[in-house]
Amino acid sequence: MTQDIPEYARGYDGFGGTVGRTSSQSTPWWPHDRTADRKAPNIVVVLIDDMGYSDIGPFGSEIPTPNIDRIAERGYRLSNYHTTPVCSPARAALLTGVNPHRAGYGSVANSDPGFPGLRLELADDVLTLPEILRESGYATFAVGKWHLVRDADMSPGRSRRSWPLQRGFDSYYGSLEGLNSFFHPNQLIVDNSVVDVDEYPDGYYVTDDLTDRAVSQVKALRAHDADKPFFLYFAHIAMHGPHQVKDDDLARHRGRYAAGWDDVRRRRFAEQVASGLFDPGTPIAERNTEPGYDAPPWDSLSREEKERFQRYQEVYAALVDSVDQSVGRLLDVLDDLGELDDTIVVFTSDNGGTAEGGPVGTRSYFSQFVHGPVPPDWERDVPHDESLIGSPELGVHYPRGWGQASNTPFRFYKGQTFAGGVRVPFVISWPRGLARDADDNGVRRQFSYVTDLAPTLLDLAGVQTPATRHGRPAADRDGVSIVDVLRDGSAASPHTEQYAEFGGHRGFYRDGWKLLSLHDGDPSHVDQPRWELYNMWIDPAETRDVAAEHPDIVAELAAAWNEAAWRNTVFPLFDTPGDAQRRRPAERERFETDVRILAGAPPLERYRSSRLIAYRDFDVIVELDGWSPDDEGVLVAHGDVQGGYLLVVENGQLTFVFNSYGRINRVAAALPLGTRSVTLRAEATVDVRWNFTVSAAGADGETRVAELPRAVQLVGMAPWTGISVGLDARGPVDPELRRRRGVFRAPSSLVAVSYRPGDVKVPAAVRKVIDEQAEDLAD
Repeated sequence: MTQDIPEYARGYDGFGGTVGRTSSQSTPWWPHDRTADRKAPNIVVVLIDDMGYSDIGPFGSEIPTPNIDRIAERGYRLSNYHTTPVCSPARAALLTGVNPHRAGYGSVANSDPGFPGLRLELADDVLTLPEILRESGYATFAVGKWHLVRDADMSPGRSRRSWPLQRGFDSYYGSLEGLNSFFHPNQLIVDNSVVDVDEYPDGYYVTDDLTDRAVSQVKALRAHDADKPFFLYFAHIAMHGPHQVKDDDLARHRGRYAAGWDDVRRRRFAEQVASGLFDPGTPIAERNTEPGYDAPPWDSLSREEKERFQRYQEVYAALVDSVDQSVGRLLDVLDDLGELDDTIVVFTSDNGGTAEGGPVGTRSYFSQFVHGPVPPDWERDVPHDESLIGSPELGVHYPRGWGQASNTPFRFYKGQTFAGGVRVPFVISWPRGLARDADDNGVRRQFSYVTDLAPTLLDLAGVQTPATRHGRPAADRDGVSIVDVLRDGSAASPHTEQYAEFGGHRGFYRDGWKLLSLHDGDPSHVDQPRWELYNMWIDPAETRDVAAEHPDIVAELAAAWNEAAWRNTVFPLFDTPGDAQRRRPAERERFETDVRILAGAPPLERYRSSRLIAYRDFDVIVELDGWSPDDEGVLVAHGDVQGGYLLVVENGQLTFVFNSYGRINRVAAALPLGTRSVTLRAEATVDVRWNFTVSAAGADGETRVAELPRAVQLVGMAPWTGISVGLDARGPVDPELRRRRGVFRAPSSLVAVSYRPGDVKVPAAVRKVIDEQAEDLAD
């Protein structure tokens, strides 16, 4: 830059050209735009939620998955790939290459216990894969489930430090939640804002919607830039419950599961052996028999149970089918662009199949999550018509016998550190850069871990990792590249040891030995592991505990686990009930205060809404101005088909609808002439119930018009959809009313609705048990 610029001039620092008084006396200069190598591959990571090891064709399933098969046929299957026991930790580790507790996600992003390994937001010094790739010239897109945001930070005005755009993605479309409805998502996000939608169109299905967005992002990029490589992170909401599917997908799987889960496990394992995932003679785990994890023999079930239980698995198969269709649409657009051979495609799951449906499954998903000292007549499975299983009318989940079939040939489920919880399918292909020899079956049995994915993709793409993030040294990665293993099936695994921990369950892998401990659920025992030891080379399904035969190895690996726990921010372990679900005091002060919502406001966010009513007395005051006898519509609604309540005026009748996890009660009364306000008052009881009264106020004072005593409280994860004023937005509280009147908007004479949360009446010990169980299971 020229030297005659005055010292007091501003704005010229760092300019690489010259500056005179006129442009003819100056030389322009432009900073260098970082671009990726023209040969850099596209990267597509498809992450499934709660899909077990054997649920796709390349890993033994009878469910047709022709599009996932296409990836495996031209790529590699990692048969010994491990992940974390639950969702948020897996996603954090996958996107950073950092062990989950170090990344801040020792558990699911539904609380804020106040300890380093459970920040439940990504730290400022942790680099993410999209941040690194974007800095290297990639376009970066995220679609689907995120679940790396505290539920307290999902509403407007809250911190967005761990939202997708703040962590390296150019665009995002999906759900920040741990789960969602497939037909009526409670809230969708585009980039940094809530999608403003009151009612989803006929035929809406979230997997199709997410796929449409992913495909359109790729097409739009190519319309504007023919060369720029992209990273697409497509994290499906499927297979997480509540399981809901389209009719045509379900029809293809009717009758497939009459033989039951024992038969499915046998056939899947035989196929796994035949395809080279395991050696002949490898033992398969027997059915889980431990109390709380057990799955009965299929032949011991009654005829009625068999008929209902197979319907749940038909729905699950249809979900797998829909995911495979989505994968096919992505592969097809890459093929149409001529870029399929130049794209790294990964397909995997965040954790193993789940036991959250309990021993008999459920047609009332959220009520199944409520454990602890609840009323003795609590319904974990509201007995809806079985023909509705899988439909938008219900939230369902299969019995845990199907969960173990999903995890064939392993023991246990999502949430445990045994193989059923942490070994999942993994398929990768890159035809141009990872071509497979004709005599190579593509199976890689070397140990690998979820933290290895980021460094492996960066290695394949030839992208270097910056040393800093936002000016401070970046946290070192724990994962390692396994490119050598992919290229050479005889290469040794570079990942030789790995700790695991979730909810007191422990694990430690080293050189083929695996040390495990199943926590018994008693918080006082959390630091008293009963170690089991398995030789993974000959017993990958963990069928024979050899701890008594090798006490020296047990002691060595136990000490290694302890050291790894300190090195990875695992401590403290929670030994007091409810500690893991602790919330910061400021959150309660902010979210549990009075609120007035004007008619026409977007629905209140789910978590904020729930804090106004959970376990407590509350009043809902509806303000009317000039309400006439001809006016009608929904005054206020909170929740959806899986639990909620609403006030509606129709044909001069005021009706209070209470949906108790799918069981609906309606109480109606005439709305007095001249009504200026309506009040719904809930009185909570210590035994987790509400006594409701509805009153109307006019010129003559307030009159009680209806009551509903002893209603079971909506707790845990219900109500799922937030509060809407002047309509029943998104998921319907009352499906019959929705069919008849749609969202049923109220007229302008509805002014506002105020919530006044009162005293919490349910004892703290009861609340802790319910919240801890519900939020862990709803990951």
